[in-house]
Amino acid sequence: MFGEILISALLVIGGIFGLIGSYGLVKLPDQMTRLHAPTKAATLGVGGVLLASVAWFGFFGEHPSWHELLIALFLFMTAPITGLMIAKAHMHLSWRADELPDCGEDRNWATYGDSAERSLLDIGSGDEGTERDLRE
Repeated sequence: MFGEILISALLVIGGIFGLIGSYGLVKLPDQMTRLHAPTKAATLGVGGVLLASVAWFGFFGEHPSWHELLIALFLFMTAPITGLMIAKAHMHLSWRADELPDCGEDRNWATYGDSAERSLLDIGSGDEGTERDLRE
């Protein structure tokens, strides 16, 4: 009885977080706020469902399964990184450097620094300079 209640609670909690994440993805006003919905709430929703699966195999399966924990670990590691990359791309494409908060003396946002003007991909396109010059 305890196992069934725990699994049901985890599924309901996961479903609520998934619903909130999906609703936020559709209804939040701009890209930077919409970014929080799938990286936060929907990730917790999938995590709740995965924990319910672990609990089911622990209580009712022949042997516990750790596959779900590995999936959850991968999800919790990659979702924030994906959100960061989407946010940096949005910053670079939509904002000017003077619109961002000040980073301090002699510092730039990584998206807007000197290295953002030059890329290792530009080496083969006829630009002057070597790979060493671009790393400096």
